[in-house]
Amino acid sequence: MYQQQQSQLRTNSRGEAYVIGPTGAQLTIRDLPPPDTGRWVIRRKAEVVAAVRGGLLSLEQACERYSLTQEEFQAWQKSIEKHGMAGLRTTRLQQYR
Repeated sequence: MYQQQQSQLRTNSRGEAYVIGPTGAQLTIRDLPPPDTGRWVIRRKAEVVAAVRGGLLSLEQACERYSLTQEEFQAWQKSIEKHGMAGLRTTRLQQYR
């Protein structure tokens, strides 16, 4: 079901690997939410999904780093695919199912 797209991985002038994040800006490992993130706002979820899609993190690394299940991550990914970033709103989750 999930496929990584390594071709999106690029290197910036400092030699850091990056992908294009949900806002259109470069997203490096340093830019990702901290591993102990407790409040998952839309942007943070979208950044993690973009990092995995682009090959910055593997699905397994993301799940381990953020204590997520693969099902939880895949739900985020599916919501973005179907409804864009707005699909990640927890208050709107029932509307988008």
